[in-house]
Amino acid sequence: MNEVGPLPARRVIAHPFWRLTACLLLALVAGAATASQPLDGIVAVVNDDVIVRSELEAEIALVLPELEARGATIPSRDVLEKQVLERLILKRLQIQQAKQMGIEVDEETLNSALDSIAARNGLTQDELRITLEQGGVKFDDFREDTRAQILTSQLQQQAVYRNIRVSDAEVERFLEQEGDNLMQRREVKLQHILVALPDSPSASQVAAARGKAEQILKRLRAGADFASIAAAESDGRRALEGGDLGWFPMAEVPTLAVDAAQNLGKGEITEPIRSPSGFHLIKIADIKGDAPEPIDQTHARHILIRTSQMVSDADAKRRLEQLRMRIVGGDDFGTLARAHSDDTGTALKGGDLGWVDPGDTVPEFQEKMDELAPNEISQPFQTAFGWHIVQVLERRKQDTTDELMRMKAEDALRRRKGDEAADMWLRQLRDEAYVDLRLDDDQY
Repeated sequence: MNEVGPLPARRVIAHPFWRLTACLLLALVAGAATASQPLDGIVAVVNDDVIVRSELEAEIALVLPELEARGATIPSRDVLEKQVLERLILKRLQIQQAKQMGIEVDEETLNSALDSIAARNGLTQDELRITLEQGGVKFDDFREDTRAQILTSQLQQQAVYRNIRVSDAEVERFLEQEGDNLMQRREVKLQHILVALPDSPSASQVAAARGKAEQILKRLRAGADFASIAAAESDGRRALEGGDLGWFPMAEVPTLAVDAAQNLGKGEITEPIRSPSGFHLIKIADIKGDAPEPIDQTHARHILIRTSQMVSDADAKRRLEQLRMRIVGGDDFGTLARAHSDDTGTALKGGDLGWVDPGDTVPEFQEKMDELAPNEISQPFQTAFGWHIVQVLERRKQDTTDELMRMKAEDALRRRKGDEAADMWLRQLRDEAYVDLRLDDDQY
């Protein structure tokens, strides 16, 4: 890596670890069990470990707000328990596997994650603790759940995602079929179906409306024409126009459709979305996007002097001042870089950094580089890597559309293939484990 700062994490696959909203909602719901209920009954044996009733109840309390937030139908209690128990079993198996592989989450990583969770909700970590504990959620339990989420993510990254390969042919095929979805979205065309609810609907009316919306969605995903279904079934004002809502700039997309407009591909349809007026189905009928703008690139070279117990800041700065004077006096920059630069990644190339994109270097280096005219050499300056002098050789505007589109396509394919591989890996992990289910024997 060039020692002027990390290159952008363009191919990093992000995986959400924290069910933050659910955890905060958990703080607002009733406790998982009453004092009269024993909480230590074993509900499953997983290899040489056990899952007890209290863990299952706590996990159910996390799952319920997630289901409600999505407007999903909540299954019966016995079905819910079995599904959540399977989720716990997979979590426990992954924790066991991580331990075997020596994967751990240290306190610094965990605290950084908790700070990030709190900050995203406008809280400090202490305020997050108070919010959770006021609702009966032990902060230590929340910490360990967060640790487990980070741990399983790291495990899957090592065991699954890092082995995913994407070929050039797959990228080309993806760009041909789905390339429009990778553009920076400027406008989206929406279609809409509404299954209306009356004011103050009863539980049975809500269930009936949700069921109708789900049946309509099933027909649409089986190939039925959206416009025809909308004209026949929708209670929306644009039903006779096939539910066509027209084009919306991204900043003006209706609130109900914002998430879909940002994340769904062309032709995709949302799950039923609940609002006071009923259940909505929204289709991304078309997308208009802008190709990335050409970027300003800088061709530069530098000399780095690192500080140490033997080399002070003053020593490093003085050495670079002397080298700069020699270069200005006629000595060759590349020759001096090869002889004196501590950046082993570029020293053999005469300090040449190649063409640098905005954001490729640390901010201090970028700022000094941007100040220079072509062929100008900076005064010595300091970054986290040490002391530098930098020379700008030339600048250009570069159209990186093709490169960026290929990177986005590769990222999308890697995520897609990785998710599929992770599902298979989890099934294999489950199949190879010793699991003894004891839900039916558990008394509580």
